[in-house]
Amino acid sequence: MKHLVFAYPGDITTPTGGYGYDRRILEGLTALGWMADLLPLGDGFPFPAEETCSIAEAALLAAPKNAPLLVDGLAFGVLPDAAAKVASDRDVIALVHHPLCQENGLGSETAQALKISEESALKHVAHVVVTSPATAHQVRALFAIPAEKITVIEPGTVRVRVERRKPSDMVRLLSVGTIVPRKGYDLLFSALSESAHLDWHLDIVGDTTRDPDCFTDLTDLLDALGLANRVAFHGAVAETDLTQYYAAADIFVLASRYEGYGMAYMEALAHGLPVVGSGGGAVRDTLDRGGTVYCGVEDVASLAQAMQELLSDRKKREALSVEARHSAATLPTWEQAALKFAEVLGQFEQGGQP
Repeated sequence: MKHLVFAYPGDITTPTGGYGYDRRILEGLTALGWMADLLPLGDGFPFPAEETCSIAEAALLAAPKNAPLLVDGLAFGVLPDAAAKVASDRDVIALVHHPLCQENGLGSETAQALKISEESALKHVAHVVVTSPATAHQVRALFAIPAEKITVIEPGTVRVRVERRKPSDMVRLLSVGTIVPRKGYDLLFSALSESAHLDWHLDIVGDTTRDPDCFTDLTDLLDALGLANRVAFHGAVAETDLTQYYAAADIFVLASRYEGYGMAYMEALAHGLPVVGSGGGAVRDTLDRGGTVYCGVEDVASLAQAMQELLSDRKKREALSVEARHSAATLPTWEQAALKFAEVLGQFEQGGQP
């Protein structure tokens, strides 16, 4: 049995894309004969209390040294002092979902402080795993990490048996993502206001408590646009319940401003849904396949046009759904992603460099 230590912030059962990636990779590694020692680092990241940082540093320093140490970047990027100490006598691998300074809604000073902190932390690692080529490019550009120290391991997808949906006059839309500015729900609502004359309903699945001010602003915007009775917030839900939302939807739409990969887009494709998306980072690359419509970055007019066309044209929706199912068949699996991870971990376990 091979061992690794996986250090992470917060609650690993949290139903978000980043934590979902962590869980799936750990499940896959277990199937490949790895045993993971889970090391929780505390709450509040990437803005932890000073006491939390001290406790996290102590936990990392006390971690068994006879196994690779993998640390989720949401915590690692704001622990530069701990990174220097921990990496002084062992190899550390950082898992970067996306650079912390790229989160939308940050003030310029906060973003710069996060950039400096993450750059300082990452210079001590033996290797960095990222979830997309776009994020790999950003890690190189922002933090001067050489390409040979970066491995891209894209998320996998679960093969889904897609049942034929019953035609309905009302088009059901689905959006999945935590209620934070980066997810662009304000852009989506503004775009959908142009289709208020059409029959549709939007279900949103995602934590509404992460940024209470953002949630309040969005509900106020819905009231101002006259769309409050056409949009339902369901909060964070379990994976089994999320599957039911995908099965009930006709179109998936997420107007993110930025994504390190965009797992929800691929989950929607796996469920045979036409996918409409926008955003910077990896979104353009993620949506560069059949069954999708890419609408640029914060381009409300393009998003409004795409939604209006799909909402008013059932045949176009059905054609994109067929393309989505074909695309889903070509997506990597979680087993393949875990195998790549095992290759990286195994090379460090043997004392080599990948």
